[in-house]
Amino acid sequence: MAQISVPFLDLKQINAPYQAALKQACADVVDSGWYIRGSFDERFERAFADYCGVAHGVGVGNGLDALTLMLRAEIELGRLRKGDEILVPSNTYIATVLAVSAVGLVPVLVEPDEKSYNMDTARLNSACSSKTRGILVVHLYGRLADMNAICQFAKSRNLLVFEDCAQAHGAELECDSACGKQRMRAGSFGDAAAYSFYPTKNLGALGDAGMVLTNDAELADVVRALANYGSRKKYVNDYKGVNSRLDEMQAALLLQKLPHLDSVNERRRQIAARYVNEIHNPLITLPEIPVNPKEHVWHVFTIRLQSESARDAFVKYLENRGIGTLIFYPIPPHLQKAYAGEVGTLPAAGELPIAESMAKTVISIPMNQVLTDEQVTQVVEALNEFSC
Repeated sequence: MAQISVPFLDLKQINAPYQAALKQACADVVDSGWYIRGSFDERFERAFADYCGVAHGVGVGNGLDALTLMLRAEIELGRLRKGDEILVPSNTYIATVLAVSAVGLVPVLVEPDEKSYNMDTARLNSACSSKTRGILVVHLYGRLADMNAICQFAKSRNLLVFEDCAQAHGAELECDSACGKQRMRAGSFGDAAAYSFYPTKNLGALGDAGMVLTNDAELADVVRALANYGSRKKYVNDYKGVNSRLDEMQAALLLQKLPHLDSVNERRRQIAARYVNEIHNPLITLPEIPVNPKEHVWHVFTIRLQSESARDAFVKYLENRGIGTLIFYPIPPHLQKAYAGEVGTLPAAGELPIAESMAKTVISIPMNQVLTDEQVTQVVEALNEFSC
């Protein structure tokens, strides 16, 4: 077949199906005359909380703020104290770690399982100390972590459980319960969860946006106050808060896109299945498809090469074939300059070999709901023909 271009991501194409609805939503907000914490914000908070199966949603400015504010709220409520340790995956995006350290908590990095890329639950026990007070789970690349095992472990240790759901919009799991199997979505397992609606997400805004989800009314109230200058009542400040509010425009846009999230995720699963079933190159390690396919929403499709040099050759090869790639993430958090010199804060180079190896060998290939069957075939053929 003739070579066609396959960009890693094309946000204009992704938003094209909703163009008329998005333009009308913008006009509705402009016509309303109310632009911060109004009716669109309230409607989206309610709609997304209902979708995820939780009682409360608090819209905030972005995903990092969502992470930071949910942890800080627990400190304000006296459930966490500065200096407490929080278990965090070692191969996550740095935002997860930044949120923990920003509020005076101590991140303790736990290596991932090499098949799922998520936190290795077998390592939780050895990672705990007398100072451990919580686990901040990341559903990396769109795949749910092993929440049954994590929640059981947390319960046995009386630990708080938080979820970083920035890549897992709509991922769901069937959990054991007294009434049989119960479907639960990302963000409904722990004490609180943080979402990002950055434009590249499976449910993306057209700017920055985030949300904290929880079943805890008291926690939701504190998050809402902290995000509004620490105020529940105008000019009355209960906390030293910040300004982090989901604006009406982004809420209105997200309301238009939310009803399509399940179909978006299903198309991504179809593409992932083609990749896994049709790519047969022994130089490439493919990700797993979970036994329950809905546990994965394939925010990105991440593969591994055998070495950093092989990855470099792979990137150049695909570039010449007109296929885009991106690396999530080339430098793990503990090796970032931001944490250099902070003795005792994060491990030194060499102490987290799995995260370091992944950072040198992982790479993501095109994955989004607007890829055509022809583009998917182009990617499959290119990967099968790669050699180095």
